[in-house]
Amino acid sequence: MDVSELVEQARAGRPRAVARLISLVEGASPQLREVMAALAPLTGRAYVVGLTGSPGVGKSTSTSALVTAYRKAGRRVGVLAVDPSSPFSGGALLGDRVRMSEHASDPGVYIRSMATRGHLGGLAWAAPQAIRVLDAAGCEVILVETVGVGQSEVEIASQADTSVVLLAPGMGDGIQAAKAGILEIGDVYVVNKADRDGADATARELNHMLGLGESRAAGDWRPPIVKTVAARGEGIDEVVEALEKHRAWMEEHGALSARRTRRAAHEVETIAVTSLRERIADLRGDTRLEALAGRVAAGELDPYTAADELVAGVTGTPGR
Repeated sequence: MDVSELVEQARAGRPRAVARLISLVEGASPQLREVMAALAPLTGRAYVVGLTGSPGVGKSTSTSALVTAYRKAGRRVGVLAVDPSSPFSGGALLGDRVRMSEHASDPGVYIRSMATRGHLGGLAWAAPQAIRVLDAAGCEVILVETVGVGQSEVEIASQADTSVVLLAPGMGDGIQAAKAGILEIGDVYVVNKADRDGADATARELNHMLGLGESRAAGDWRPPIVKTVAARGEGIDEVVEALEKHRAWMEEHGALSARRTRRAAHEVETIAVTSLRERIADLRGDTRLEALAGRVAAGELDPYTAADELVAGVTGTPGR
């Protein structure tokens, strides 16, 4: 199908067209550049919310509850649920869709499961472009649920307008909250499963850690802590309220456009680096690479100088 026709159908809210566009993104199709060029003028309207936290903390349940809340408010919602890929088969269970099955028949909700395909940081490599597809397709809110790998899962902070960190009592999350990555990426903190013993203590520990780690000036955003029982929908309205307050604060202080500019810069850099990596990979077996590797192995050349020469050969520009 013609790309322009696919884009028009996606804008009309046809899920099959949205699915095909995201599949083109995931498969790194030769038409990908044409797709992104067609989508560019249609993006920049959606509010992107990232949800991260340890496995079992209730990310999928919380995401589903947020979808329900936003749909009640009349918003069109897109969901990207990222699952880990098997290091052996390369496949993924994509089980998040099972937990959100109640929204499957709602035409105002589009849910897409994506496999990481070995990409680290809790997201799939194609996530930024998939977000663009959902944005162009008219989703007003896009919820991005990360893999759930824990402390290293901080890439979502560079892809979302607002990052939500979920914790739960009895999972050691009070200690995890003390770690710098978790403290730095959260705009809203949610203590889920608040009907369990220890929820108040987890919230207190988190509040204490946030206070210790603060270096905020007057007027800066201070992340709120919200207690929820997502399985019953309790506290979800308060989470939505916190998200809307953060969005309003960002718009008032110019932080939203700054975040989106940084996000675009990160996306451009990733594409450029990937392109260079592919061009360097094409040199496997090339005499230039083999010759440089031989000189490094023999101690005649240091690896940095060799890398500069390799980059100069690939790009046509002198190294450092």
